[in-house]
Amino acid sequence: MRSGRALAAAFAVAVSLVGTAAEAPAAVAGSSRECATPSIDRYQQWLASGEGTTVPATGSLLVPGGHGYAAKVAFLNAEWHVAVLWLGNKFDAQADLSKSRGFWLTYSATDDLYVQLRPASHWSGGDKWLTRVPSTGGKTVRRFFSFAPSQWTWLPELGQPSYTFASALTEARGLVFVGKTPNTIDFTGLRVDGYVPPCL
Repeated sequence: MRSGRALAAAFAVAVSLVGTAAEAPAAVAGSSRECATPSIDRYQQWLASGEGTTVPATGSLLVPGGHGYAAKVAFLNAEWHVAVLWLGNKFDAQADLSKSRGFWLTYSATDDLYVQLRPASHWSGGDKWLTRVPSTGGKTVRRFFSFAPSQWTWLPELGQPSYTFASALTEARGLVFVGKTPNTIDFTGLRVDGYVPPCL
């Protein structure tokens, strides 16, 4: 009986070790996805644009946090604020997201804000297609944002886009986060369906 129990125990240990070994490559692959310079899921350019009163006022939002980096920004005062993410990690890059279902965003926010999908041909100005990014009450959540056209709209205060949302998807240059209220925002994850940004 002791021999049988010993064999059973040894088999359980072996199965445990096989499971650990099988999981190890995925863990390594996940950690190796990051770029050599600070990034979140390979996105290196999280920027304060200087529009609206923000902390930081300009420059990178990336700071060490957890097991990697977080993009942190505070919107101050009752005015429009802008924080930018370049999808291709440089301004003149763009991505064709026409076949993408949407993106997963891991974030926390103390108030609602919006995210605009800005195309390369219509980068400047506030008249962009956008969708609401709900407040999380300061708690970190992971939420999916669909690229279904019915989920995107525009704000009369910022202006109606002169192009279609479908066309914006074909030449997506960046995700631009905008809000008009005081807000403390942390971004810790971004995965776009069907798209992996190049490290620079």
